Amino acid sequence: MANRCPKCGKKSMMANKRKLLRGNYNPVNRYKKSPNLQWAMIDGTRLRICTSCIKTLTK
Repeated sequence: MANRCPKCGKKSMMANKRKLLRGNYNPVNRYKKSPNLQWAMIDGTRLRICTSCIKTLTK
């Protein structure tokens, strides 16, 4: 299953943790942030869409 919202196209992105005193021997830890995908019913089909899309659809 892909980690991408089919409605808005939001996908995973790289992020890093801010560490004080970083240098050549103390690299920044990079990690992958994925979108918050939840199951929802849209037009009679069950899709995994992000929570920001769910919020805009309920307005």
